[in-house]
Order: sequence, then structure tokens, then C-alpha cells
Amino acid sequence: MNDDCLKLTTYFGERDRAGGAFVADALTEIYARHGLQISIVMRGVEGFGAKHLLRTDRLLSLSEDLPVVSVAVDSRSRIEAALREVEAVAFGGLVTLERARMLWAPIDAVELPADLHEATKLTVYVGRHERVGRAPAHEALVALLHARGVAGATVLLGVDGTVGGERRRARFFERNAGVPLMVVAIGEGARIAAVLPELGALLVRPLVTLERVRVCKRDGERLAEPRHVPASDPSGLGLWQKLTVHAGEQSRHHGHPLSGQLVRALRRSGAAGATSLRGIWGYHGDHPPHGDTLWQLRRRVPVVTVVVDTPPRIRELYAIVDELTDETGLVTSEIVPARRVGDPQHARGGLRPAARIR
Repeated sequence: MNDDCLKLTTYFGERDRAGGAFVADALTEIYARHGLQISIVMRGVEGFGAKHLLRTDRLLSLSEDLPVVSVAVDSRSRIEAALREVEAVAFGGLVTLERARMLWAPIDAVELPADLHEATKLTVYVGRHERVGRAPAHEALVALLHARGVAGATVLLGVDGTVGGERRRARFFERNAGVPLMVVAIGEGARIAAVLPELGALLVRPLVTLERVRVCKRDGERLAEPRHVPASDPSGLGLWQKLTVHAGEQSRHHGHPLSGQLVRALRRSGAAGATSLRGIWGYHGDHPPHGDTLWQLRRRVPVVTVVVDTPPRIRELYAIVDELTDETGLVTSEIVPARRVGDPQHARGGLRPAARIR
């Protein structure tokens, strides 16, 4: 177990370029050079950034330059070394840096906090075609999490990434077995802690991260408000917050797709940016695990929508999220210790972990 682990997340456009290469390729090559434990590139389906240009795969005319999210995880020293090169990549995206605990085989029982309204975000990284018996590994993991009463889980597919410093890129006409995907689950600390040894026993080379989150809503029920966070930490570093909505492709608000309404409402409100990622399998609340099948007419996959902004703006934006998730969805909030926008006029904080906020 590594308690001194960092997760580096970058949000940008699919067609963004830096130094003659796509930003996605430039970042993944940096992570490969530094031998990071894991990195994954995921293609979004809808969103907007600092320039507030809407991109969505729902309309052909707006489907160019869809949002992309890149995640890299390793020890503090390795991430900080890679970060120096990431900062030199000139692009107009958003970068966040968050603390995490990283576990690998063998995975034993751990103690997790059980504070009121606080929960744990569990992320498991596996290969696309990794299997547990006859079942895909991601489906076996989701089934285990659902059976143990974990509040929700979503499987997000990677299109590129690194595993142990070796690049694994998805290509046409190949099995792409080693391209990473991630299973993201939210649940009570005690439930997550209890399932960890079982989860580790399922996989040959498990790689897991744990982070603290606050569960604000579940299927329309209000559980807690986002934490009241000061504008800066004790050292003066500007703080940011993240709201995440886990729902389904068929989730609706007044008859319209929930994820699309969220992105558009956040854009109208002047939010700094929002990104929706479509999963391939998962569940939230009491709903059974599900995904697409060959014989269905409508998609039944999960969708995750993320917005990052300043604490005062998050309090305002949460009112929008609260209204639109009046019937369905799992809503969580997190503190984002550091952030940078490519546009210097919007820069705030810095790319270093903030002091812990009690």
C-alpha cells in the first residue's frame, strides 16, 4: 500500500495539439517515459471548456473535438517528476491533482474513515479483455460490488494509456487486451474496506486506488450538501471543488436525457467546464448492473458527468444539479487540491497538493 500517492487528471479537447502532436499522445508519452504505474485516456461524449463551446456526440455538427480525460496514478515522487513535463505542454485544458491511497497485490483489509456523510471512491484498473473465469473482469468486479451493497459503480473504457510504464493503445483490427479500463465505485468506507480482499483475490495483478468523497444525493434523496470549503488552504493555495453525477443513459428529467440537460444547464450558468463520460457497464443505487446488449433498442449504459469550479461557484452550481437529479442519480462532491487552466487569465491555485482541510 502507498499512502503517499497522487492522481493527475487532465481535461482537454480531442483535437487539441501541442508541439505538432495531439495533447493526448504527448501526455501518454510523458507517462510512459516516467514509468507510471497506470494511466488511461478516455473519450468523452459531451461537454464544454473555458471557451464554453459545446461538443456532443448527439449531433453530427457538434461531434468534432469531443472532450478527453487523461488520468495518471503513481507515487508522489513519480507524479511530481512527470508533472514538470506536463506543465511544459502548451494547451488550453484543465489539470487537477488529488491525493489517493494506492493498493496492489496482495490486498489485505484496511481501515477507512467512517465520518458522517463521507464515503470512499474505489477505482480498480484492469485490462479490456482481462477475465475472471468465463466473465469479463469488469463485469465480475461490478457484480461483486453490487452484491456487497456498494452504492454504485461505473466501468469507463480507455482508448490509450500505460501499464507499468508500457504504452497500451487501442488499434483497429487488434484485440487490445491490455488497453486499460477503470471501474469506479462509490460506497461507505466500511463496505469498501470489507470487499477489498475479495476484490484482490479475483484479479491476477490488482491495482486499486482509494479516495474520500461526500455523497450528496442518491436517487433523488438529499443526504448532504457539498462541504463548505474555504477559498484557499492554510498556505494560501487556491482551492477548487468537483461535483460528479453518476446516472444512466436512460435517466431523464422531465422527459429529456439527464446528462445532456446537466451539461447545458451548467454551460448556461457560466460554469468553468463540464465533461460527460459514457460507461460500458455499471449500476447506481438499487438498480442491477447493466450495459448494452445486441437486442435492445435503447442504450442502458451509465454516464458520469463532472464539473470543477471554485467553492463559491460549486455552491451555486449544486442548486442546478440538485434540481435536475430530483428523481435519479448518485451525486458526489470532492475537494480538488490544485488546478490550472491553460488560459493565464483563469489560472488559480497551483499544481501542488493543498494542505488538508478539516
